[in-house]
Amino acid sequence: MSSLRQNNRLLYLLLAIGLILSIVPLPNGLEPFRPPWVSLVLIYWSLEGSRSVRLGFAFSLGLLADVLLASLIGLHALQWVILMFLVARFSSRIRFSSPLRQTLTIFLLLLNERFILLWILLLKGEGNLGLELWMPAITGALVWPWMFVLLSRIRQPGS
Repeated sequence: MSSLRQNNRLLYLLLAIGLILSIVPLPNGLEPFRPPWVSLVLIYWSLEGSRSVRLGFAFSLGLLADVLLASLIGLHALQWVILMFLVARFSSRIRFSSPLRQTLTIFLLLLNERFILLWILLLKGEGNLGLELWMPAITGALVWPWMFVLLSRIRQPGS
């Protein structure tokens, strides 16, 4: 039981770090390249079979992120609920695929998040969207292999 509690504490710590990394200001030229840290942590934890990361948890965390990031209420909640649904649905295929295929799958999942954002922005009437809309999916996919290894080592020290 203490292992489950320790894993949950680690999850909350990593999500807090992800939220902080999402809030920390970057120079204007680097802002579009910010990886979606919280999405990557949620994907990792869902792939590892944690029962802590469910749709309701993703929804609640999304609402919290919307408030912290001063974004449209429900935007991150919608993105992360759909993301968690897709990861849960295809977790065995994602988890046991080669690192390259896994990275490509993560890219597609993150790209799906960007399409949801595009849809919401178009509904709001914001039409001038450039390459910066898609860059977080690319940088997130590039960060994923290292993040996966790092989180695996943190989660299971000594292995």
